[in-house]
Amino acid sequence: MTAAIFVDTNVLLYALDHADQRKQTAARLWRDALWKSRLGRISFQVLEEFYVQVMKKWPNAREAARGEIRDLLTWQPVEIRGEILERAWRLQDRFQLSFWDALIVAAAQSSSCRYLLTEDLQHDQEIDGLRIVSPFACEPDSLLS
Repeated sequence: MTAAIFVDTNVLLYALDHADQRKQTAARLWRDALWKSRLGRISFQVLEEFYVQVMKKWPNAREAARGEIRDLLTWQPVEIRGEILERAWRLQDRFQLSFWDALIVAAAQSSSCRYLLTEDLQHDQEIDGLRIVSPFACEPDSLLS
């Protein structure tokens, strides 16, 4: 069985954003593959960031954003609890990550993901067993086949 893949907010946003066609195509490819495989995972932090960013970029897309979030609830969002916050602080200190990146990494680890799909960290970096994957450096087949 293929391992679960935690998806950062930026991937979900690029799937909707027409500003960079290459990134939109790659993000949609990943999103579609993760829906099909049922291996996508997120946190409530990701859902909240997604909603806020959609409202900033496309204020008239409120209902579409809410619909997307309702669909993404099937990806078993991780709640940020005390133990995840504590883990995030340790990761932040140990790896010199921003707090928000550390929180994403901690949530991915707590949901037993092997991969974190994001452009915010270095592609192929390994953080305590979690491999960082840029959605623009490889295609879904490289992890899902």
